Formats: sequence, structure tokens, C-alpha cells
Amino acid sequence: MLFSLLLLALIVYLSWRAAPRERQEDAHVHGAGQVGLLAAIALFGVDYFTSYYYATGEMLHVLHPHGLDHLAYYAIFIIAIANITFGFLYMYFLGVFKEGGGSFAAAIRYLGPAVGLVVAVVLLQDYVFTIVVSTLSGADQLLSLGQWGNSPWYVNFLIGAAMVSTTWYITIRGRGESAQVVFTGLGIFVLLTLTMAVGLFIAKASGVPPLPRETEHIVAEPSIWRALFYLIAAAMKGLVALTGLEAMADGIQFVIEDDPGFVKWGKKHLPRLNWLWNYYSGKTGIGRTVQTAFLFYGALTTLFLTYFGIHFQAYDGVQGRTLVGNLAYIGFTTLSEQGGVILFWAYQILAVGLLTAASMTAFQDLQAITWRNVAIGEIPEVVVYRNAKGTFTRPVTAAAIAAILIQFLVRGNTSTAIPFYGVGVFLPITIMGLAMRRHVQLNLTGRARTFGLFGTTFSIFLSSFILVGQIVTKWNEGGWVVLLTMAFLILISYIILISPAGYRDPQDIHRIIREKSRVEGPMGNVVEWQSLKMQEYRYKLLTSVADFMAIFGVMKPLSAEIPAPLPAGDYEDALKPKGRKTFLEQYLASQPKTAPRLGGAPKETVSPPEEQE
Repeated sequence: MLFSLLLLALIVYLSWRAAPRERQEDAHVHGAGQVGLLAAIALFGVDYFTSYYYATGEMLHVLHPHGLDHLAYYAIFIIAIANITFGFLYMYFLGVFKEGGGSFAAAIRYLGPAVGLVVAVVLLQDYVFTIVVSTLSGADQLLSLGQWGNSPWYVNFLIGAAMVSTTWYITIRGRGESAQVVFTGLGIFVLLTLTMAVGLFIAKASGVPPLPRETEHIVAEPSIWRALFYLIAAAMKGLVALTGLEAMADGIQFVIEDDPGFVKWGKKHLPRLNWLWNYYSGKTGIGRTVQTAFLFYGALTTLFLTYFGIHFQAYDGVQGRTLVGNLAYIGFTTLSEQGGVILFWAYQILAVGLLTAASMTAFQDLQAITWRNVAIGEIPEVVVYRNAKGTFTRPVTAAAIAAILIQFLVRGNTSTAIPFYGVGVFLPITIMGLAMRRHVQLNLTGRARTFGLFGTTFSIFLSSFILVGQIVTKWNEGGWVVLLTMAFLILISYIILISPAGYRDPQDIHRIIREKSRVEGPMGNVVEWQSLKMQEYRYKLLTSVADFMAIFGVMKPLSAEIPAPLPAGDYEDALKPKGRKTFLEQYLASQPKTAPRLGGAPKETVSPPEEQE
């Protein structure tokens, strides 16, 4: 027992020492704390790292009742192909859109504002359900401690709601503190998982028997087509953490413009590999590093858990624990019967903390997409408030409230929420593939164009297949509801856009981006362009509605109420304006001064240094 306690203390200490710490001089880059590589891994990687705790259990839960455990390895192959395909797709995206914005930015540039509007809505759903799924999974792991897996649904709900509230509080305190806490947890997770793996290999070699089954499962005799259906459903379950790719693509705006440490070392000591170091340079390189880890992590961890889960019959629900809970108990107690129990409790409590922290990824990306949605006119302006630490507190609070409400509606059941989560992940990935394919068509030639078209086309096919699979394989469990909720959200977004709340004149756009959101440089230029494009689309929608109503004799002088928007111009000109002033700044400088709307400049427009004086 003493050895286990000392080992646990050493693991905690090493992880805490390795965790990133925000330096005072970096606390207000562009008015907000920006993060480096280690913090980016923590904030934007924790979601897919923690899929370890629930993805494999969900996958085997589909196959095992039908005696199809052996098909799990085919599902893992599908997962591996998907991870690699989508990983490279998003790494390519970061080279094209260095200011980030994810599939939203790619869609508006190459597929038009209509598609961009759909992506913006679906991403909001994705991030909210990321919070729901991760925290409810944390509740499942917590209940595994006391073998309480069959507790009433409201127990899961109450635990999940408490976890959402905790991460909400940590997130609004600032990005630097969040990264330090999460990275420490990830370090403990990696070291304890390696310890558990050693215990599992020893347990298998020494002949530790499988876990006893409480009731014999009924093995159906599925047809080949039914077995294929279950296989696809299992693969869909194991692919739930791909949102990490979109998270990094969106959250690149919160990453510092600096080379990672290994790139600096490589440029100095191995200059012959400069092509590699250049690929991973700057904030784009930090994002690519995080996404490179994603290429293989999901398949390897799923393979590891599947192998031992089948061998020890450690399926979800056996002994009142989750699959990971059962394997952790076997692995740690094999090393030390009494001390192993301590490590098992530490591992499960850590799982609760990390799954709770996984929602921080969603909270960070909600901030990244929300202020853009406000600028383009999809969300009312009152939502934008950025505090001195760079956190957009209002969308974080709204998302926390929505997540708790959804947890109540799904009765604390993680599996029920996954189809909503899956659509929010794979629809943006499909649109990303379409946008990148269009980029390849317009900008590449020769062999690069051929390979680019093949890769992006394959990603479109694969993501579309998985998107449909997420809905069809869960159709009888409420998967059809996803279509209704998505259609409803898109309808609401259009209503807001064409309403007075969706109107943005150049002064509004400049104020929201430069003053209230405090975003400068190329990123601000890009979002200005996106906002102007969306206002052009809004004007076309309104004129189309007016023309349609005119068919029925409803005539209204449209031009008097809806002024024509300022043309957005060319994307490249907006990204790299000629001269020191952007196109929008030049336009505003030529206009007469007007009083700010909404009763004057709000408090949140003041920069952090001025707030501290």
C-alpha cells in the first residue's frame, strides 16, 4: 500500500511540474491570454484523449449482446482510417486558413454564406453536446467506483449537472488556469494508464480468470446483413471524439504565434529537416502538432481496451462498472491487492475530473464561434462580452445552462445523447471536405491537384457515410429526433438573421470585432469579410422574401427600410489589405461620425490594461 501511495504522489508531482504556466508577459496578447503547445494539448486535446473512457465501451456494447465481439477489430480499422483521413484534412486546412475558424471559415469562403450559416448552427449544437456527453460519461465512471452502475437516472443527471457547473466556473476564471489544471490531469492519466497496462499484461500472463457474468447474455443468430449493421453501429460509437479536430481548427485563435520547443530545437540542431520544422512552425504548427497526436491515438487506445475487454469480459455494466473501470480494477489489483484499490480509486476519480474537463474544449470553442456568429448577425449582439482575461463569459454561461437542461431531457443517459453529438461532428467535417476540395480545384495543379482531389473526395465520402450511419444506427433509439432538432435550429438561425437583430452595418461590425471582442490583425480582417458577406446574403434573402410576397399583392418599399450592404470585396484583399488600414477602416474613416448604438460604448470595449488602471 505504501508503494502505491508513493507512486501516486510521484505521478501527481511530475505531472504538476510539467504543466504549462501562463507568464505575466503573455497574459494579454491582443487583449487575452494566448496559449502554447502544452496548454493547447490540454485545452483542445482533452476531449479526444478522454474518449478513451467511453468510446470502446459503447462500441462493444453494440456487438457483445449478439455474440459479435470478434467484429470489433474491423470496427477499429474503420476508426483508424477515419482518424487518419480527417486528421490530415484538418492539418491541410490549417495551412490554408492560418487564422482558423474551422469548417465555418472554409464554408463561407468556398461554399457561400448559406452553407456557412448551417455550419455555424451545427457547431453550436456540437459543442453543447460535447459538454453533455463528456460530463455524463464522467458520472458513469464515478458510479463505477462503488459498483453503482444501475443507479436511478436522476443520480447520473445530478452528478453530470454538478460537473458542468464546475467546468463553467473554471472556464470563466481564465484560459491559463484551465490549461494548467487540465494538463496536470492528462499527465496523471498517461502515467497511471501505463501502470494499468503493465498490470493487465501481468494478469493475462498469470492466468487471471475473466470476470464472472451476472446473467448469461442471449446470443442472437444475426444474418450477414444484420451483423454488418451492428458492425457499422459499433464503428459509429467508437468515432465520437472526432470533434477534437474541429476544436483545434476553431481554437487556433487562442494559440500564441511562436514555434513549439521541439521545432526550435530541430531548426538549431537538425537544419536538414527544415521542411519538417517549417510544417510545424508558428501557431499553425502548434495546431498541427495537436492534430498529429490525434491521427493514431483513437485507434491505438481502442485496440488496447478492446483486446483486454474481450479477454476479461469486462464489458460495460459487468460488476456494476464501466469497461475501463473493470480493466482498471483488474490491472491495478494485480500489481498490489490493497495498494491497487487505492490506484483504482485514484484512476476513476481522475476519469471523472478529466471527462468533466473535456467540456472545457467545448467551452473554448463556443467562445471562438460565438463572437463570429454575433458579428455575422446570427446571434444578438448582447451575447458578446469579453472579460479582462480574454474569456467570453456569456456564451459559456448560456452553454452550461443548455447542457444541464439537455442532461435532464435525456435522463442522464450518455448513449441517448451520442447521435446528436455525432451529427454535430460529422456534418462540419463533410462540409470541410467539400470546401477543401474546392480549394484544391482552384489553387493546385499537376500531381498535387490529383492527390488533393483524391484525398478530399475520399474524406467527403467517408464523413457522409458516417454522418448517415450516426442517425440510422440509432434510429430506433431516437436518432430521427436529430433531424428535427437540426432543422429547427437552422430555421431559428435564419429567422434571427433576417430579423432586425441580424442587421449589421459597417459600424456594428467594426465595434463587435475590434472593440467588444478585441480581435486585431488578420483574424479580425477575415471576420470582417465574413460579416460583410453574410450581410450581402441577408439582403438577398430579404429581397427574395419581398419578391415572393409581391406575388400575393403584398407590396412594401424595401429599399427604404433595408439599405444595400457594403460589398465585402475579395477575400485575399480583406486578409492582406493594402496600406495600414483595412477596407472597413478606410470606409468608416470616410463616413461622418455618429453616436454609438445601444446607448454608447459599453464597459467591455475597454482594453484590459485600461481596466486595471
